[in-house]
This record gives sequence, structure tokens and C-alpha cells, in this order.
Amino acid sequence: MQRICVYCASSPGHRADYADAARSLAAELVDRGYELVYGGSSIGIMGVLADAVLERGGRVHGVIPELLLQKEVSHGGLTELHVVGSMHERKALMESLSDAFIALPGGFGTLEELVEILTWGQLHLHTKPVGILNVAGYYDNLLAYLDHAVAEGLLAESSRAMLQSSTDAATLLDGFRSYRPPDGDKWQ
Repeated sequence: MQRICVYCASSPGHRADYADAARSLAAELVDRGYELVYGGSSIGIMGVLADAVLERGGRVHGVIPELLLQKEVSHGGLTELHVVGSMHERKALMESLSDAFIALPGGFGTLEELVEILTWGQLHLHTKPVGILNVAGYYDNLLAYLDHAVAEGLLAESSRAMLQSSTDAATLLDGFRSYRPPDGDKWQ
């Protein structure tokens, strides 16, 4: 792996734990020689993450659509900033630039990006690891929902297993090394 895409909020949230987790993840990424791909913002958890990677001497690739260029206050100090025409282009470019994906706490955008990249994996459009950094139990209900979907026969266990989860950045990244995508059809 060379580049890891991180989905996260352009808002700071109410817990200092979120920014602390972003800094911890940044340290792990740089220490392991990984470059960051993210949404290109200088504010919220996105800004904390990018700043922390840059402060440690890491490389950061931002991808931001024109419509969010001013609203999310694009980061001016990145290694590379890609400005694209739409959210669809943003997600496609982030996927093509990245070797793995992590979601930190976030809102609709973060959830939508996470679910779409999982769906692409389920459809075998990529074979890259996907994980969540479950800060302060933020994703507990999502994980319970996915387990419920499996129990109800609406999500294959092999598809559910695509999403790795940890409360610790180092453990999550270690798990990526042994990731094997599900074999066969998405309905098995």
C-alpha cells in the first residue's frame, strides 16, 4: 500500500476524541510511509488530519469538487490538490488514487462515501481494504445494523466481513495487511 484514503467530517464534532483520533491516524500513516488521500478541506476533522500528516512531513492529496471549494475552505498547503467538477468525480478519483480506505467519524458525506466504497468492493469493482476507526463507539450502531442485515439475510457474511473496525489506528492498519477480498458473487 502506498496511499490511504480517509473519509471524515469537515466539522469538528463535539468530542476532542475525534481530533485526537485524526492525529493518531496521521502519525501511523506517516510512520508507515503511507500518503493521505482525503477531501481537501482545511476545516473540521479533515483539516486536523491533513495538518497532522503535513506537520510530520507526510504527503497529502486532497480531492475537492468546485462547489465545495469555498464552502469547505480548501487546504492551501497540500502536496497536491485536485479540483473536480462533481461529487461523483471526487469519489472516483479518491478511489483510483488510493490503496485502502478508512472512515473517521463524520456525517452524511462520510457515511455515503463509506457505503459506496463498500458497495464497489462487494461488486468486485475494487479489492482494497476498508475500515472504520470506531472512536468513542461512534460507529457501534452502524456495526450493529450491518450484523442485523446479515441476520435478516439481506447482507452476505462475506460482504459484512469486508468492513474492518478498530478503536486503534495501528490495529486497523495492521489488519489491512492481511485483508483478502471475498471470493465469488456478491450474493453468496
